[in-house]
Amino acid sequence: MDQHIAEAIGRPDLIRLDERLVCLRFETMKVVSALAAVRHLIDTGAVRRGDTLLDSSSGIYAYALALACHRHGMHCHIVGSTTVDHTLRTQLAVLGATLEQMEPCDDLKLDQKRRVERVHEILAAHPGHHWMRQYHDDIHYLGYRAIADRVRAETGTDRLTVVGGVGSGASTGALTRYLRAAPDGPTDVELVGVQPYGSLTFGAQHTSDPDIIIAGIGSSIPFENVRHELYDTLHWISFDAALSGAVDLLRRHAVFAGLSTGAAYLAAHHEHGRTPDRTVLFIAPDTGHRYIDTVYTRHREARPLAQLTPREITDQTELALPWSRMPWNRTPARAA
Repeated sequence: MDQHIAEAIGRPDLIRLDERLVCLRFETMKVVSALAAVRHLIDTGAVRRGDTLLDSSSGIYAYALALACHRHGMHCHIVGSTTVDHTLRTQLAVLGATLEQMEPCDDLKLDQKRRVERVHEILAAHPGHHWMRQYHDDIHYLGYRAIADRVRAETGTDRLTVVGGVGSGASTGALTRYLRAAPDGPTDVELVGVQPYGSLTFGAQHTSDPDIIIAGIGSSIPFENVRHELYDTLHWISFDAALSGAVDLLRRHAVFAGLSTGAAYLAAHHEHGRTPDRTVLFIAPDTGHRYIDTVYTRHREARPLAQLTPREITDQTELALPWSRMPWNRTPARAA
């Protein structure tokens, strides 16, 4: 029996959509990262119950950290993006977390920069606060070990392809690292990362999406938790293409998930078609409730997946909307 709701929320579902297409579905994925990270900090003496944990978030991590703090008797302070909506603001308030929400900004890079600057101001005024550094501290990998064990037990790691939004790098990176380190010997696990146009992480900062940037799967600043050398292939997917993926996933498989899941599903569907002898597992990090107005009420605009094909490229200078695919071949990040 679970001792706290966070433990139940962090436990994913494994759903077989097709013979070799599997969805790893979370209610709120980053609860896995936050719970394990906070537990590790307490166990190692880095923080004590009653301390304040601080971080910047565009939404999902804020909720996850608030739940982890509630579970372990900590205070939680969030510097939030403009994407933190009314529902989440209310949940954070009731959970006892404090939220500083930045002023509206159309520039993702400026929004992230301002949030980090505010975090440093808070730390200067309150040096006893602990900055979680979800984008840079690999303690956020720890929670995915048990999930990798479950994936290995239920799907195997013989010709497995993992697909998911890159974001902070923790989920796809941790799952793949743990899967490739199987105790029974070498495994065949490929990793396919999904990015929005405009993201710096894999060199697409010179592009832009005229609609919106898919929150949570890209970045305008370097993230140290992204291990570039883990990735075999990259997909860049626009808002419109991700919308089509999300609607198809709900219509065809009854899985109601967010926009980043729509992008991951679209990429996974394509990879499944390219290599039908491999099992393809894609990550669905949250539900679709936040996207009712921006995605699901526009379901009639969704294109059939058969009409969507990625542009195959060999260099980021060739990137083009709505969808591009490029071999990455586990290339390490270039030195800044």
